Amino acid sequence: MWRSFFIALGIMAIIVGLESLVIHSANFYSSRGSTAGEFNDTSTVSGQSIITWQPKEWFPWLVLSVGSLIVIYSFTLPQRFRSSAG
Repeated sequence: MWRSFFIALGIMAIIVGLESLVIHSANFYSSRGSTAGEFNDTSTVSGQSIITWQPKEWFPWLVLSVGSLIVIYSFTLPQRFRSSAG
């Protein structure tokens, strides 16, 4: 169970890293005090409910490398426990 959890965590980190390489910035809209129609037409959203996030230059590479290490380590866990049990 733990192995599959860490593999999923690593794959998710790799996906976030790849997406961060492609985007320049991301806009997060706060749902507080807004209606469903405002999400379709973003021109009516006030400036206080939008948060713009710009990833640093090192962020995608850090997340990609950490995700890769987690996935690689997760695949070697069963072999480590098997060799020490005997």
